[in-house]
Amino acid sequence: MSCMPVPSQLPAARAISGFDPFSATLHNVIAGEIREIRTKLEALAEVLVGDAHFVGSYLEQLQDFDYLVQHADECVNLLERIARGEDSLSAIGHIRLGAVQQRMRDALGGA
Repeated sequence: MSCMPVPSQLPAARAISGFDPFSATLHNVIAGEIREIRTKLEALAEVLVGDAHFVGSYLEQLQDFDYLVQHADECVNLLERIARGEDSLSAIGHIRLGAVQQRMRDALGGA
């Protein structure tokens, strides 16, 4: 997925003010990339959890893997909702991690 060829020239598209014809596609591609990162994080966490000594020494840090996976899921879901045409504020409202939702709202001027 991350090694897809990119054409040197994108096809000409009609410019409509405020409309990007590639936006939904790009949102979906980025969501797929984040999903791939999430999968690799989960696989790495599974390997690390298999080492009892490592778990005993780094339990708190291992919990960060769970947060990263949840964070990735929320970002993927947000991108996919926006790609389907849901307005940004409504899409942000579905984010279950409060700190992530707040950062998104802050980025939009506290909306």
